[in-house]
Amino acid sequence: MATGGVLVAAGGTGGHLFPAEALAAALAKYNVSVGLLTDARAQRHAGAFPPEAVHIIPSATIRGRNPLSLAKTGGLLTYGLLKAWMVLPGLKPAVVVGFGGYPTIPPLLAASLRGIPTLIHEQNAVMGRANRMLAPRVHAIATGFAGVLKNNPALAAKATHTGNPVRPAVIAAATIGYPPLVDGGTLQLLVFGGSQGARVMADIVPLAIEKLEPWLRARLKVVQQARDEDLPRVRDIYARLQVVCDVAPFFKDLPARMAASHLVVSRSGASTVAELSAIGRPGILIPLPHALDQDQRANAGVLMDAGGAIRLDQADFTPERLAAEITALAAEPGRLARMAAAAKAAGSIDAADRLADLVLRVAGVVPR
Repeated sequence: MATGGVLVAAGGTGGHLFPAEALAAALAKYNVSVGLLTDARAQRHAGAFPPEAVHIIPSATIRGRNPLSLAKTGGLLTYGLLKAWMVLPGLKPAVVVGFGGYPTIPPLLAASLRGIPTLIHEQNAVMGRANRMLAPRVHAIATGFAGVLKNNPALAAKATHTGNPVRPAVIAAATIGYPPLVDGGTLQLLVFGGSQGARVMADIVPLAIEKLEPWLRARLKVVQQARDEDLPRVRDIYARLQVVCDVAPFFKDLPARMAASHLVVSRSGASTVAELSAIGRPGILIPLPHALDQDQRANAGVLMDAGGAIRLDQADFTPERLAAEITALAAEPGRLARMAAAAKAAGSIDAADRLADLVLRVAGVVPR
């Protein structure tokens, strides 16, 4: 490309950065350079981008309606807009791609005001607030799920269903078949709550394991993500129960751990659902409650309707209910295998390539 390549704008959590990483890998096939505009949280998850390609743009997320908080958020977003406005001319991007969340607003608005082609990718089954704000201004919209904009013909006219890009590590894990589950053999259970971790998993899952019959508990090997402050109590419970476990605040090799699992218990962010379905593993999905858009509930519903997951609202996510679900699934290895196959049938491993083609078209470059 004659210009400075592609800039991706993504908030500093794995849910936004992992699809951006997948797009960068797909664009590398065309020798297209990719830079990242993100917020200050990105240090843990932006390792796929070289440091010189990462540009921190101040941002904030609107939380609540407190006037003081709203004023502070507005000030940070305005500061981010000004910084993005100043940074873009030196980077000379051919196109700026946003992956949702409030940190994408300053870069995308600045690009739009400067006349740079723009595109947003909506990963969830319902469009988030930041993308709803940006959608009328951008040149094109990519969606992770089909039918996201079916009730908005004007936006649907510039939308393309690409699917949700998954990282190269996920594509590699997707080549691994569902591990055989034999009667009396080890049952691999993976538990995580998204890139930020989830307190509810630490509160519920160990107590659910405690309620299992001893013979089933003895079969388990648990891999669980837990926040730093929750690590001691989670490890103590598993030690007392003599359950084989690996508990840590973050797993860099999470896709490989998904592939090794017979069952996954997790939140249902868009990236999680995309990775579960690409790899093909059955899940018990607990949507993040109280979200204004209920996006995680919609995401889990897609995989549930496909037959690849059980969706439990958080109000129903109790130790007793989880223990019952694990017991029932463990008793039916064939059901777990069918769920794994259904999840995989709903997934996609070429979404990043389809998104890369769209990005290049928006940039005015015809893909090879």
